Amino acid sequence: MAMPAPARVVLGLGITGLLLTVINQATAPSLDPPLERAAVLAGILSVLLMLLGLLGDRVLPVAAERAELSGREGLELAEGLPSALTRELGWGSTLLLTATPAAVVLVQWDGRTILRRGLLADTAYEPGPIAERALRTGRAISLVDLRLYPGRSEFEPLLSGLPSVLVQPFGERGLLLLGGWSPRCFSRSDLQWVEGWSRRLSEEWPAATRADGTG
Repeated sequence: MAMPAPARVVLGLGITGLLLTVINQATAPSLDPPLERAAVLAGILSVLLMLLGLLGDRVLPVAAERAELSGREGLELAEGLPSALTRELGWGSTLLLTATPAAVVLVQWDGRTILRRGLLADTAYEPGPIAERALRTGRAISLVDLRLYPGRSEFEPLLSGLPSVLVQPFGERGLLLLGGWSPRCFSRSDLQWVEGWSRRLSEEWPAATRADGTG
């Protein structure tokens, strides 16, 4: 992982300070006690700056680069949905794609894909063991780096090569899936926002379908 620019600057200042201290000591006509004390303090400060620079990749981590995902930009929405649900899905998916690092959003109800938006694959997504576990437990599952999970092939039909996936159930019949652009890209605030929208969907969906008579 490349060192962040601020960390490189701090490391460079530390090395420069240490070199200048050594040069100053070597070229001084006499080594008086005040000069010795100043050299020791300058050396300590320079070493501390170098340590801060070397630890900068932990203090200031570099965001992972976006993966080169292949897919077609688009929106697929199931026909015959109540107008209230159509509006809800429209604004919610738009915000997820613009305000979070999501590359693709998918919503399913009773195993039927209701919405796909963002980068779309040409294959249909079918829930596998991971999605079914999220639906069964009612808890979100965040796969921060799909390379580490043996079951990552479950999400290949969602979009090939996805670095990360968030599986969020809503109600007892709905699934909301987000595919991220890079590993560990979804922040805590992203997870809270997705959970909040899933609660809204779980409340709005039954009411809208009952009013429309679609069940």
